[in-house]
Amino acid sequence: MINKIVDSAQVAVADVPDGATILIGGFGGAGMPHELIEALIEQGARDLVVVSNNAGNGETGIAALLKAGRVRKIVCSFPRQADSQVFDDLYRRGAIETELVPQGNLAERIRAAGAGIGAFFTPTGFGTTLAEGKETRLINGRDYVLEHPIFGDFALIRAELADRWGNLTFRKAARNFGPIMASAARCAVVQVSATVELGALDPEAIVTPGIFVQRVVCIPPPGTAAGARAEARQ
Repeated sequence: MINKIVDSAQVAVADVPDGATILIGGFGGAGMPHELIEALIEQGARDLVVVSNNAGNGETGIAALLKAGRVRKIVCSFPRQADSQVFDDLYRRGAIETELVPQGNLAERIRAAGAGIGAFFTPTGFGTTLAEGKETRLINGRDYVLEHPIFGDFALIRAELADRWGNLTFRKAARNFGPIMASAARCAVVQVSATVELGALDPEAIVTPGIFVQRVVCIPPPGTAAGARAEARQ
């Protein structure tokens, strides 16, 4: 019987090795898999390469992972904002490598990995320092830059509902990078607010099919009845 549901976030990330490339979903706080990140910090993997839209907010989520000294390099499109003090400090001290990727390029490079696309040309970034050292080409009178896929060893993402096969639905903007990251990683680990019986999800509502998901952990939101039961068990 196929059952991808695991008992805890700790079990879900237990085999993440040092040096792994981790794709982490989220757009700011929307869709951020906080509990999976906390479990990864507790697990202790180091020298990680993190791929995400942001470089952390405040001192939670990705910022907490950075603060714990577990990240060697971050690949992102929006590293600095008002509350990115953890990243700012590391960057100014030369304690972290950073690869800046325009947001559209970031999404397409991740999508390309999942779609089996070897590389693609884009006009975004041409003529800037972001194109230095990359192949360029004139196509139909317009200049393009060659970009390559971004693969992940693991993806940590957040969805709304899942069944035991790993079929996923998302809640509104929390979807963001989740679906493409699941397809681009060797092992997609998903935290969901609730699990449902097989067949309960409308096939037309499933955004990410279970073929792209390896592990699911149910973490009910705080303040819900299910969340209160989960806290009582801890």
